[in-house]
Order: sequence, then C-alpha cells, then structure tokens
Amino acid sequence: MHNGARRDIRGFSLLSVAAIDPVANEIMSPEATVAGWLAFETSLARAQASLGLIPPDVAACLERLGVADIDLDRLWEETHNVGYPILPLVRQLDELVEPGARGKIHLGATTQDVMDTVLSIQMKRVLHRLIELTHDAGDALCDLVEEHATTVMAARTHGQQAVPTTLGTKLSTFVAELGRHLDRLRAAEPRVARVSLHGAGGTSAGYGASSATIRRLVADDLGLHDAVVPWHSSRDSVAEFGFLCAAVAGTMARLAREIVDLSRTEIGEINEPGGHHRGASSTMPQKANPISSESAIGAAIATASGVTALLHAMVVPQERAAGEWQAEWESVPRLAVLACASANEMVGILPRLKVNADRMRSNLELDRGLVMSEAYMMALSREHGRETAHDLVYAAAATARADAITLHTALERDPRTAGILEPEPMDPRTYLGAGPSLCLEVVAGWRSSRG
Repeated sequence: MHNGARRDIRGFSLLSVAAIDPVANEIMSPEATVAGWLAFETSLARAQASLGLIPPDVAACLERLGVADIDLDRLWEETHNVGYPILPLVRQLDELVEPGARGKIHLGATTQDVMDTVLSIQMKRVLHRLIELTHDAGDALCDLVEEHATTVMAARTHGQQAVPTTLGTKLSTFVAELGRHLDRLRAAEPRVARVSLHGAGGTSAGYGASSATIRRLVADDLGLHDAVVPWHSSRDSVAEFGFLCAAVAGTMARLAREIVDLSRTEIGEINEPGGHHRGASSTMPQKANPISSESAIGAAIATASGVTALLHAMVVPQERAAGEWQAEWESVPRLAVLACASANEMVGILPRLKVNADRMRSNLELDRGLVMSEAYMMALSREHGRETAHDLVYAAAATARADAITLHTALERDPRTAGILEPEPMDPRTYLGAGPSLCLEVVAGWRSSRG
C-alpha cells in the first residue's frame, strides 16, 4: 500500500478552500466519477442485453451495485500499477456480480470509451452549472445597473479619471459579456456532451455488427449526443470546454478586479459585504480585504492555466494518446471546479455590494473639474474647431494643475472662451451621453432573454 500514500488521492489546494462551489466539487469528485463509470458499464450491458448479445441479468446485477460496493483504496492502488482505472474496476465488478454474469461485462469497450463518456457527462453538468451561475450573476448585475443607471462616477482609463460615467453604465458591459457567454455555453453542449463508444482503435469492431445501435442506445440512456466518428485522439471539444470555463471565470475576475480597485481606501466607491472577521488580517485589525473578489481572481487565473495544458493535449499521435490524455485528468477537473468557484464567489457578493454614491461624486471633484475636459473641448470646438479647442483645454488643464484652480476658472482666463462658456462650471451629470438609456436597454434585453 506504499504506507498509505495511495489512499489520499485529493491533493490539498488552499485555493479550493478559499474559493468553493459545492455543486462543481460534487460533479468532479472521485465518488461521482466512479459512479459515472458504473453507470456506463450498466448502460452498455443494458444496451447489449436489449439486442440479445448478453443475458439480461448482467445489467440487472450491475444496477444493484453502487460506489459503496467498490473498494476504492484497492481501485486506486491497482490504478497506480495498471496506469488506468477501468481494468481494476471491471475486475472488481466481475467479482461482485452473480456467477452467471461474470465475463460478460465491458464487452467490446476500451478504457477510454468509459472515461471519455463519463467525462462528457461531467462536462455537460458543469456547463449547466456555469449557465446557472452566469444567470444568477447577470440577474444581480441587472438589479445594480437598473438602480445605478444615473449614479455618476468617474470612468477611468490607464488608471486615471477620464470622463464622467455611471455605475450602471460600467456594469452594463458585464451583463452583455455574460449574455455572450450564455450563448457560447448553450451552443457548446452538442460538441462537448458526446458518447464515446468506438473500441480500442476507433473501429468499433469489438462491439460487433450492432455497434452503431449500441452506441445510440447508450448515448440516449446517459443523456448524451451520438458521435459517429471516434474522438479518442480528437480533443478539440475538451479544449473548447476548458476555454469556456476560463472565459466565464475571466469575466468574473474582471468584475472582481473592478471591485478590488474601487474599494481601495483612496477611492472607496464600492465595498464587499462585511461580516465578523470577513477579510480580516492576522496583524492589522482595521483590515476588511475584498476576499471574495481576490478568490475569484485567483481561481480564474488558475483556470486559465489549465487551458494551456488542454491545448497541448490536443496533439495526440495516431489513434490513441501516449501521455497527452493524462494531462486532461488533472486539468479538466481542476479548471471546472475553479471556474465554477470563481463565478460562485461573485454570485455570493453581488446582491450585497455596498455602493458609496457620495464618494463617487466627491472623487469627481478631486482633480478640480479636469474630468470634464472632453466636454469643454467639445463645447469650444463649435467655435474654434476640434484641434484648437483641444490645445486650448490642454493648456488650461496644465494651468489648473499648476495654480491649483478649477479647469473652468483656467478657461475663463483665456479671451478665446468669451461668450462661449456658461458662467457656471459644467456638471458631470450633464455629460453622460447614452449611458443611462443604455442601462435600461441592457436590462430589458437580459430580462427578455430569460423569458
């Protein structure tokens, strides 16, 4: 038993403790995986029995078995020796069934048929979970977009204030992005959730003349799409699944990064929900770190790294992999649970975000009205043309900074603004463009798509 070294097959990951999605964890768990393998063997036996290829009691025997009947320690130990888990599993099943059913399990199948089919089931379930989480995140964001369609704040480019915008306008981009992810996730299922039942070299010879019928029966039984062409060495759909996980997590991380940045002490426009010791420091009692956002970012980065491995795993020689496939065993479960964890962290905090509209307003005045530079340039360009107006405002901005005066005051000193500028400084609320109406359009589109 190698001093028990094989017993614990779950390598410890602190990130998986900090960022959690229980649903995805269960989908990709060792127990669920073994249960899937059992379901495959049972479904195959059921299909073969329906065609009179094996006695009906074989499937009946398998239907009575569950993960609790499998010696998992023995399975993992023998997997280490064989290199794959299905031969050891089938040997255990052969010992557990009635004597008349022995030797009639797994007929014609190859290890990769079993594992790829169950992987397809798991990927399908993860796609559904990502759809659910994306829906929840989009719903929460729509509530915020609607509430804050006219909550004025500074748009920032290159880390600096740019022009006025609204919080709703900022968040509307995420709603649209999540909508595109929903389209991708739904469209991918027929490519990702496919049965694999093509035998050792992809010819289905071991299944006999009824191979196509057996494959269709198993696909229907397990809720998968048929795959006429073998995909043992064609791993593009697995890589696509990985990309989808990473893309959804990437959007969640972009949203999380906004929260982290806007919650900086010097900005203070948004904060995560509080709680006793939530985001606390072991040495700085005042700290309330944006911990859910941090976890979402970390999980997304780790998810993206797994996609690289899946792209490498696409380069399979001949009809079956020789090591490339094993990279998927590590990467797919890891990126699946981390992508869902990243999304789940954001879903958990979005409905309870703290928005400080007063701080947003005061931050607009930090640079003495320079956030309205474009607005002043556009107003002056009607008289002077864009280039001259740009130079005029550029010079005034430099003066405002040097003399610690407002941009409006600096512009008033220039005789070329006489009769053009209003006597009062421009109000950021008057330079929001299509932002507020865009918010209403985005929310209406999202909600109509939900039915």
